[in-house]
Amino acid sequence: MKVLIEEKDYQEALIRLGDVFDAIPGTKQGEELERLSILIQKYEDKHCYIKLPEPIEAIKFREEQLYA
Repeated sequence: MKVLIEEKDYQEALIRLGDVFDAIPGTKQGEELERLSILIQKYEDKHCYIKLPEPIEAIKFREEQLYA
């Protein structure tokens, strides 16, 4: 397991995460699941930031959802 630096590393980690997603805690796969989750979260925190909307825009969007 290695630090996720490039998009390719991230995509490979997501695929592997899917493979071990239902792993039982305390097993080797369960430990791998935990480690992968941490690595993926760190990568997403650094590279996948989503800007929060302005408050007025969020209200308008919600109103559109409710009354459309």
